[in-house]
Amino acid sequence: MAKDAPLYLKPRVEPPLASLLGEVRFLHSLVDTLGSPLNVLLPEVVAGNAEHFRSVYVRHRLCGRVYFAHKANRSSALVRRLAACDPAVVGIDVASLGELRHALSCGFTGDRMMATGPKDPQFLWLAARVGATVNLDSVGELRQLAELVREHGLGRTRVLARLSGLESDTGFEGAGTRLLSRGSRFGTPVAAAEALWSALEEHADAVELVGLAYHLDTTGLEEKVRALERCVLLMDECRARGLTPGVVDIGGGFGVGYVAEAAEWERWTTALSEAVLGIRPPLTWRGHGYGLRGEGGTVRGTAALYPAHRSVAGPAYLDALLSRPAPALGRSPATLLLEHLNDLYIEPGRALVDQCGVSLARVLEVRPTGDAPDRYLVRLGMNAGDVSLEEHGVLVDPVLLPRDGARDESNGAGPVGVHLVGNLCLEADLITRRLVYLPRLPSSGDVLAFVNTAGYAMDFHAHQAQRQPLARTVAVTEEDGIWRWCLDEDYWPLTNPQGRPT
Repeated sequence: MAKDAPLYLKPRVEPPLASLLGEVRFLHSLVDTLGSPLNVLLPEVVAGNAEHFRSVYVRHRLCGRVYFAHKANRSSALVRRLAACDPAVVGIDVASLGELRHALSCGFTGDRMMATGPKDPQFLWLAARVGATVNLDSVGELRQLAELVREHGLGRTRVLARLSGLESDTGFEGAGTRLLSRGSRFGTPVAAAEALWSALEEHADAVELVGLAYHLDTTGLEEKVRALERCVLLMDECRARGLTPGVVDIGGGFGVGYVAEAAEWERWTTALSEAVLGIRPPLTWRGHGYGLRGEGGTVRGTAALYPAHRSVAGPAYLDALLSRPAPALGRSPATLLLEHLNDLYIEPGRALVDQCGVSLARVLEVRPTGDAPDRYLVRLGMNAGDVSLEEHGVLVDPVLLPRDGARDESNGAGPVGVHLVGNLCLEADLITRRLVYLPRLPSSGDVLAFVNTAGYAMDFHAHQAQRQPLARTVAVTEEDGIWRWCLDEDYWPLTNPQGRPT
């Protein structure tokens, strides 16, 4: 392929999101009505994704629950739709007092909640008060919770003890070659587990250990299998001490495939290495290398990029993890869980909202860059905080939605390279640092659709800098080929007498 040929990273789009993107006039009408930027969510998809995860449990004959990691998206519509799912199947993982209160207001009961993340006394008190399971990171957190339970006469609180494998200790090392993962600030190091067991025994009047969890900063299957196996064995140690754990919580990290074609992802990442070495034109604004640099004809550094094409992700990743033989005992994690009569908890965030949403932005201005032929700046009615794909290392092309299908003849034909910039008065406000190829040059009034943004990219970094408005969010549903919308806060998983969602 020629060095100057367009490099695409076309998004993976599946039904019903694909059908929604085909409704160009409908999407333009939403932006006209509610402004740019605009987030659009499909609540029915999140329920379908939960069922896909549950089908993996059924395949492996496992019991347990799928907890949605609320931090991935602040939407009320998504949380309400999940609250309407089978309580035995779906719960919610809340990582702050605000998320806990929001989940309660959306229909979740305390027994379907798991409290994770850094916890202040107010968060711990409310979690214990409503009967949530508390995922503990340390002995200190355990003691604080126990004191609150006793002081306020709360019921005995269900807890999980979260462990971490650190490079500085033996970690989740099993048989064979030791694997190292990046250290995590969450969880109690396995080397300090003895002190944790003693604290659980000491405070058994206030807390009930229901299981073990682990946190690993890796996507590696082998490390996660080792950790799961180690947790199963450690639970046997807990039972020998009179504790009664019966759950292994393996957290999240199941992943999402953003880019449709593996070849496009491989071609682009290869071209990035060539660009930082100077053997092809830059692919990015001012030669940004995404963590790579060229030194003496060699590529140095590590690309800070999410693996945007993933052939195994989401429920398929869970299936692969449960099927892979564990190193010490030689049996699959699914078999180990069944043999030890343990349930399985998971906490997907990004993977549970896969294909659930799209972020829309109106094109405000198009002009040449002035420093390269056939290169343009496209200014959008959004900023980098409104669609933070690149903040999470996710590279994927937007979809161009022309205004009423009309094209100005001056736009010409064929693909064109553009830099997408935001609406803030900052040089650094780039929607994409890389050169994006669109099928044609956009015009003012067109809309760009950023696909699959519901997981962390919609609102995780959103702000009102320079008093720019935050994106509004709508929920959309389709019935008999007709798309309908309501504001996110007005969506409820109910039907009116006409049988339509309200």
